[in-house]
Amino acid sequence: MSSLPTTPLERRDQPPDPGLASPEARGDRLMTAAEALDLISRIAAPVTPTEEIPLARAAGRILARDVISTMDVPPHANAAVDGYAFFHDDLAEAGETTLPVTARVAAGMALDRQARRGEAIRIFTGAPMPDGCDTVAMQENVRTEGDSVILDSRTRRGANRREAGEDVAAGSIILHQGRRLGPFDIGLAASTGLTVLPCKEQLRVALFSTGDEVTDPPGVLTPGAIFDANRHAVRALLEAVGCTVTDLGILPDDAAATREAILDAAGGHHALMTSGGVSVGDEDHVQRTVREHGTLHAWYMAIKPGRPLVLGDIANATFIGLPGNPAAAMVTFLRFARPLLLRLGGADDIAPTTFDVRSAFSRDKKGGRREYVRVHLRRNADGVAEAHAFDREGAGLLSSLVDTDGLAELPEDMTRLEAGDMIEVLPFSEVLS
Repeated sequence: MSSLPTTPLERRDQPPDPGLASPEARGDRLMTAAEALDLISRIAAPVTPTEEIPLARAAGRILARDVISTMDVPPHANAAVDGYAFFHDDLAEAGETTLPVTARVAAGMALDRQARRGEAIRIFTGAPMPDGCDTVAMQENVRTEGDSVILDSRTRRGANRREAGEDVAAGSIILHQGRRLGPFDIGLAASTGLTVLPCKEQLRVALFSTGDEVTDPPGVLTPGAIFDANRHAVRALLEAVGCTVTDLGILPDDAAATREAILDAAGGHHALMTSGGVSVGDEDHVQRTVREHGTLHAWYMAIKPGRPLVLGDIANATFIGLPGNPAAAMVTFLRFARPLLLRLGGADDIAPTTFDVRSAFSRDKKGGRREYVRVHLRRNADGVAEAHAFDREGAGLLSSLVDTDGLAELPEDMTRLEAGDMIEVLPFSEVLS
């Protein structure tokens, strides 16, 4: 199991202190978002072995090694359109040329002889080019008279001819190690005759929620209780990333029960994930358990929402402790947990694509921290994409994620955003599959 390095947040020369104050209270510098992402990118390493997966089940899996084609695709030169194949040198220098049509070649068959000068071959899309013919005239661009075809002498040499290996050359790498496979990758592999692909085994993740106030739906809520939204949303996020999830339910606010559940789960999973219990309250037992029985690499971060975020390891498992507030939990999953899980699972490209978008809102911002603002993306009257801030900012508003399109990322050095400024936006469509 890969470990992340100790950061200045973790004072290894001090004994574990269950009553430890937050890093801010101790005067420690909070880890920035960029530092956390760089840490994940540099240090986290794949932890799962390789298995052969049939193409039908390979979508979403992570490729374990480069895939090299053993053949050209297409395997032979072929016609790109329905039309007539001929030798370009048979065309007159100007005007039209009439050639007899002497044979017919459809897809899936080949001409059983060498093509001859001075003839045209009726040919259909995908059919192998007759030996010697170098050009195909599209049927819409010719006229026919009896058994002859009339060709335009301006037809370009090599027109409508696909060369062997034009798509894939034998011996070339068609899919690179660490790629998360999508539909196009599956199709490309099939085009080279493959039926299975070498993939990393799926990451096994144990998932908990925490808190005496949290209960599973359905049911009648007692005073002060809430239904558990986080665990269900996080499970869906984990499965979208390609993880195999063990749902271990809700941990009570009890130090011994939290410690026992986390240590038991660590033995059979590559990663553990909780939501809640990661701050410094009397009932926040998660970060204390990691501190006492594992290594705490990051805890409080200079971000909003989601400041309390635990990244560490315990036994042989990576530990990710999300905040308890639903919106904060989802934001920190998408920006930090997701790339970490992808890296552990063997992926190389873990950074989602962001886009520069014009801001349609203004606001003051606290310097020194990165803020993730939930935004709608709309086109203005000029057709320019603009980001409109959601009208509420609370870290507990899960509806704010349902009703928006992505996260605007306001950097640490920004203290004032003006409408019309360009801002970086991460669309949810980039990270929800």
